[in-house]
Amino acid sequence: MTTALSTQPAFRRKSLHEELTDAIREQIVNGDLAAGIRVPEKDLCTFYGVSRTPLREALKVLATEGLLSLEPNRGAWVSRITTEDLDEVFPVMGALEALSGELACKHITDDEIGRIRVLHRQMVKHYEKRELAKYFQVNQQIHEAILEAARNETLATQYRSLAARVRRARYVANMTQDRWAQATDEHEQIMECLETRDGERLSVVLKMHLEHKLETVRQWLIDNQSPSDA
Repeated sequence: MTTALSTQPAFRRKSLHEELTDAIREQIVNGDLAAGIRVPEKDLCTFYGVSRTPLREALKVLATEGLLSLEPNRGAWVSRITTEDLDEVFPVMGALEALSGELACKHITDDEIGRIRVLHRQMVKHYEKRELAKYFQVNQQIHEAILEAARNETLATQYRSLAARVRRARYVANMTQDRWAQATDEHEQIMECLETRDGERLSVVLKMHLEHKLETVRQWLIDNQSPSDA
């Protein structure tokens, strides 16, 4: 017997405002929407071909993530990166990274380790060619793969709510050659821990890895602080 539900509908994986949220988040993270500027809502609506309703829904989400501030009658402004913000976000993210590594070593499969190994080799090639943007892209995929292997959706939700702020801070800070070499070496240690499923050590390495990122960004903020900010 045929019923009204016999044909499966083709659902969209993401709503329009979710797609907008992802797109604008990337613009903020990579600096296309610079810190301290007012978000050009009209221009964004024209660029993406959308009305202001889904755009403003997206801006509200980004405000909850700390990437924007919403001011009554003044619109949305891209948040500035401050040392106070770093000191608040990075320790929490470090704890989440550490837990993701510990849980991943309990649940990760050989196939997942193999896929992360492929990503690691790609990342090292980008390091050797000094392709920083591509290096960061694969680096992020590695951390996401470890998070997925942890098999904990609550952890993943909290992690992703902070990830954009950490990525943005890392993106704006110039990484010295010494720090880049150190970060790549730390990823070698991460890979070793995964392959031996040493969750205790991986937890320590991932937390240390993020602490070193914090030091890099903090130094960049100090070096680029204007006299009016001091």
